[in-house]
Amino acid sequence: MDALNALFTHFSLDARVFYAGTLCGAEDFSDAHGLGCLHVLRNGKVRVIGANQRMIDVTEPSLMLVSRPMKHRFEVGDDGANLVCATIDFGGTSEHPLFAGLPDLFLAPMSEVDGLEAVVACLFNEAFGALVGRQAVIDRLAEYCVILLLRHAIDHLRVDRGALAGLADARLRVALMAIHDRPEHPWTLEELAGLAAMSRARFAVHFRETVNTTPHDYLTIWRMCVARLLLKKGMSLHMVAPRVGYASASALTKVFSSKVGCSPGAWLARSG
Repeated sequence: MDALNALFTHFSLDARVFYAGTLCGAEDFSDAHGLGCLHVLRNGKVRVIGANQRMIDVTEPSLMLVSRPMKHRFEVGDDGANLVCATIDFGGTSEHPLFAGLPDLFLAPMSEVDGLEAVVACLFNEAFGALVGRQAVIDRLAEYCVILLLRHAIDHLRVDRGALAGLADARLRVALMAIHDRPEHPWTLEELAGLAAMSRARFAVHFRETVNTTPHDYLTIWRMCVARLLLKKGMSLHMVAPRVGYASASALTKVFSSKVGCSPGAWLARSG
């Protein structure tokens, strides 16, 4: 079973490389685009200030994922640091449950992530070159780096709360994948517990302790994510409602307004 397949079936991962070079001195990264950031450090040393951490020194080749919009600053010594930096957009929202359990700054040394060094070598060869199609290639390679990082988080239990932690759990994974695959289904606690081969009570407790929310609330969060994606694609509320498990547009609107904080129409206008 592929724990990430449904996530990438419903949502597109879009990276846009905006910097590739040797950084010296200091550089500020804003949250103006409302997106997360991926920073790939191939060599050199970087001091990271912000991202809800007062200061951290990165002294070896590493991936740094700032998983939600957040101002942060890099300080580099006179020797410089070779970096590729990209904005990361996952499904058009910074509130996607996939990132909910990640720390504001998720740091992974390159040597610990299987398959990463070869991808990074290709990324830097393209980024520091001038071949036709360069931007498209480096954007796709940055996306590949994010997927490898998420795979690493699941396979090596690098996250202890949220959807990624649930997907790393052999029992909860089956229930979460079912929710991701079929958000329109009227899932009950009994059904999900059965998929996880657990009692109803034990499943509810274990799910909340691991994912940091109840199964019902997670299902609703996931449905709202899918609903926002379909609305951005131009679907009407009447078409979206049954695809995410609601009998009518008004029923979807009521839940959407409660969870998102505004009506679907207002959200669409605000998100552009």
